[in-house]
Amino acid sequence: MENSKRTCTCGQLTAADAGKTVILNGWVHRTRELGGLTFILLRDRYGITQVVVGDKAADDVKKIAAQLKSEYCIAVKGVVAARNEKDINKEMSTGAIEVEAQEIEVFTTAQTLPFQIDEVRQKDGTVVLPNEDLRLKYRYLDLRRAPMQNHIILRSKVTFAVREYLTKLGFLEIETPTFIKSTPEGARDYLVPSRVHPGKFYSLPQSPQLYKQLLMVSGFDKYFQIARCYRDEDARGDRQPEFTQIDMEMSFTDRDEVLTVTEGMLGHVFKETLGYELPVHFDRISWDDAFDLYGSDKPDLRFDMKMQDAAFMADLADFNAFKAGAANASKTIERHKRSGLKALVVKNVADKFSRKNIEALEAVAKTYKAKGLAWMKIDAAGKFEGGISKFYAGKEDEICSKLNAQKNDLLLFVSDEKWQVACVALGAVRKQLGKDLNLYNPADEFHFAWIIDFPYFAWNEDENHWETEHHMFTLPQKKYWDTLESDPGSVKGDLYDLVMNGYEIASGSMRINDPALQERIFEIVGYSRERADKAFGFLVNAFKFGAPPHGGIAPGLDRLVMLMCHEDSIKEVIAFPKNTLAQSPMDDCPSYVDDAQLKDLHIVCTEREGE
Repeated sequence: MENSKRTCTCGQLTAADAGKTVILNGWVHRTRELGGLTFILLRDRYGITQVVVGDKAADDVKKIAAQLKSEYCIAVKGVVAARNEKDINKEMSTGAIEVEAQEIEVFTTAQTLPFQIDEVRQKDGTVVLPNEDLRLKYRYLDLRRAPMQNHIILRSKVTFAVREYLTKLGFLEIETPTFIKSTPEGARDYLVPSRVHPGKFYSLPQSPQLYKQLLMVSGFDKYFQIARCYRDEDARGDRQPEFTQIDMEMSFTDRDEVLTVTEGMLGHVFKETLGYELPVHFDRISWDDAFDLYGSDKPDLRFDMKMQDAAFMADLADFNAFKAGAANASKTIERHKRSGLKALVVKNVADKFSRKNIEALEAVAKTYKAKGLAWMKIDAAGKFEGGISKFYAGKEDEICSKLNAQKNDLLLFVSDEKWQVACVALGAVRKQLGKDLNLYNPADEFHFAWIIDFPYFAWNEDENHWETEHHMFTLPQKKYWDTLESDPGSVKGDLYDLVMNGYEIASGSMRINDPALQERIFEIVGYSRERADKAFGFLVNAFKFGAPPHGGIAPGLDRLVMLMCHEDSIKEVIAFPKNTLAQSPMDDCPSYVDDAQLKDLHIVCTEREGE
């Protein structure tokens, strides 16, 4: 083939192209022989086109076609032909045509694949995937699979839509340093040794937090960045050592403006990339209500099952397990004026739930520190049965009225002297029920909500001191400034999280811009002036030169795209992720470096794994 450069892609041909001579480039997805004809499904990232090598094809073309195997990289020159009506493949975007091959050029052959690129499905429709380490070892092959290509393409479109929207609003995209000063921000820093400054280290940023605040001091009132962030955390959940944030900061603003800008940006992203209309404004739920009603500060609101206060039941029967939860025994409960006896009404499932089902839910509750999971069913006659029903026989009318329970409902209870323990444990049960019973509203595919009015401080029982709930640069709500030192536990922060479908996807706050207020926060959390100056002195000093009020937010790009793709792991939307041990099976990263490099960096390794 004299010129094998493609003239069109495999996904763009239609019946209107019939009669055209085209050149397609791509990979052999599949071949089959039928009645002396060879059919080749040719694939590129735009789609798949069927190529036919028929009786009229030249002998050398037939010979090459007969030797083709999966994932050979080839070029095909041929004529587009419209298929007969009965032969149209409606499952393919190019199913109305095929290309009659005139020439075939093989760019490269392919070895036997470690796994199939084509989807393998079980009888129930479940996609069978290779094990994770095999997928990551051959990630370049895994990325050829249509779902992975679609995910990465969507991620690119989301990133573009973010840039498009924020730029139109006057935001400036500004890069902040990748080599920074190591500061205490929660997780361990990844450290980079300096060759020219022996014994000194750069840190890779856990976030651009300090630098974006400095940009506000510099007079750049609207900043954003698609920011790479790094945290050296132990393997835990769905985490990656490197991840990406849509980092934003604004000066002369307030919480409402930050939330409105974020809502507008996400509305634009979803409309442009998925054609999905989000509401103009998202729900706003206080932190207290989120825990009290859903048992979590990242509730899944695609189903409506709310937890209820069941403190009244402690007085209806001599059931000791309910006494402590209803007594408001702890200071936390007294402050929130809410009891630690929580109820969940699971509608119309009593006849379907066995004791084994309930024990599985109890195991979930105990995982989250509950002492147990009490339960009762309401039978067809409206009477309680099973579980703790013997304690409440004859009290059905009052209990059902207050809990809005009906026949065939299942009642679940968690009681604990600590309000938050009871909420979290029963909230985990609620989340499990949503999954097990598929309670999600299909019309509510993506449900966003703001969690606001967080506690500013959290008490560290192990170390016996106050810590900030988010970070130390968050602005306390002004009405609490006079009582910061005298009553830290009651202080609410001017901070906010954005949650979607049960995941936190963004965290933000208004920031402190007054050096004196910042120093008060340092003192409350036990940061001495010397320690604070050493870690954050450059930021606090900047505030002394006229710092504007400012605030921002940082949606996680990986998690956002993961949820848009209906996946449950961010590895599915990152081109080259690490495994759960923060390793890359593909390129054996992290790896040892030779002694000469270590010597240049003034580093001596005293121990190496396996030695």
